[in-house]
Amino acid sequence: MAESLAIGIDLGGTQVRAALVEGGTLLARAAEPTDAAGGPEAVLRQMTVLIARVAPEGREVRGIGICSPGPLDSETGTILNIPTLPGWDGLPLRGILAERTGLPVVLENDGIAAAFGEWRHGAGRGLRHLVYVTVSTGIGGGVVLDGRLLHGRRGMAGHVGHLPLAVDGPACACGAPGCFEALASGSALGAAARKAVRGQPESRLSGRDPEGLTARDVVAAAREGDALALRLLGLEARWLGLGFVGLLHLYSPEAIVMGGGVAEAFDLLETEIHATIRSRAMAAFRDVPVMKAGLGGNSGLIGAAALALDGSQGGPR
Repeated sequence: MAESLAIGIDLGGTQVRAALVEGGTLLARAAEPTDAAGGPEAVLRQMTVLIARVAPEGREVRGIGICSPGPLDSETGTILNIPTLPGWDGLPLRGILAERTGLPVVLENDGIAAAFGEWRHGAGRGLRHLVYVTVSTGIGGGVVLDGRLLHGRRGMAGHVGHLPLAVDGPACACGAPGCFEALASGSALGAAARKAVRGQPESRLSGRDPEGLTARDVVAAAREGDALALRLLGLEARWLGLGFVGLLHLYSPEAIVMGGGVAEAFDLLETEIHATIRSRAMAAFRDVPVMKAGLGGNSGLIGAAALALDGSQGGPR
């Protein structure tokens, strides 16, 4: 018997992606650059176009799941504020898309949706307790405790990127100094590279536009054995490990699952992440593994689609 079909939509400041999902498997996928300048109406039109592209012929779609950066209120299906998408504050996205498509719609924070995807279909399958952390332009996440997806007030639990790690650290996009995101995100790694490369002509990084260096450039140089890039990744891994120690102590998961673009360098980060955990966590937490996401960049898409098929949104609220 065929499993039910759902459509997942990943709303981002750079891309809008849609996928047809069956049992954790992507059957079709489409994407467009986000028309952020056009405002909500333009992006909603993009969503309907992408849904039409991936919709199957002759088979019923049971629902649509949208994962989006936040903060957002998943209980009412309303966007509260997305810094990368101005003009969306207070938008009842779930209701609008449900009316336009005639299908049930779920709206979820992208970190929570990705956590659900990894729990149901990825690296966290079979676990009752896990923390998912996406390390990309920013840092977000989601938590499963006692076999139940954690939502909190207004569905806003899991904003792990805004744990304060340094009193006088760099400014975060949220406006506060020293957040986990400001110290360990892909954006933070790129900023560290742009600062560190000055006066380092021997580094492979110096041969690139110093003002345009990104985390991806650091990883590429590190894979070529560049000493500066390897030092930068070592510092990145220590900040990640320090943030993960806080999450271990808060939630006591069986594993931390790391996703996002920076996770593509997990093999270069893993040893130092675990060393930091062993040196900073209480003894009872030191053996908890950190593992790479099993669904790669599709954790949120698959999780959103899975939530569309789960009427309780991952457990009782």
